[in-house]
Amino acid sequence: MDAARNIEYSTIVTVMATNGVDFGIQVSGLADEWFTAPAPKQARGKIFDEYSSDDANPVFGDSYISEPAGIGAFAMAASPAIAEFVGGTPSYGVKMTKQMAKICVARHEFYKIPYLDYIGTPVGIDIRRVLKTGIVPVVNTGLGHKNPGVGQVGAGIAYAPMLCFKKAAKAYGKKYHKKLS
Repeated sequence: MDAARNIEYSTIVTVMATNGVDFGIQVSGLADEWFTAPAPKQARGKIFDEYSSDDANPVFGDSYISEPAGIGAFAMAASPAIAEFVGGTPSYGVKMTKQMAKICVARHEFYKIPYLDYIGTPVGIDIRRVLKTGIVPVVNTGLGHKNPGVGQVGAGIAYAPMLCFKKAAKAYGKKYHKKLS
């Protein structure tokens, strides 16, 4: 997403990330400023049989970075196995991909979804569309054990906090003297 960074007036999300405490986004037209909110505490999904949700760490990891580029949950329709791995079904994966298209401005040129007649994955999360639809980006994520060295205890999906997008919209309005709605 670096090619989309620092474009004047752009409302496209270039980065999403979390450290398990804070969740943040960056927006192209707002340079390197972070807009943060408390991180999701746990993903919804599947916990492996030998564990419980109490064993899971707060959600963090590198999955968040790939979503704005049209990978991960945005491409779930292309991978029924991943949809099942995070606790869903193939039709759930299609539903998520179609829902994410409502908050994006384009389809990826190279990441195609055979099941959807080879349309590209949704790409280019637009903060205006997030605010207008009330749909926040979804993220596929692994669930790590809260104790170091134990490993993965499950997988699921998490949702980006709406507060990040509201903060970005406020900053956009202040910088460009234009209210986003």
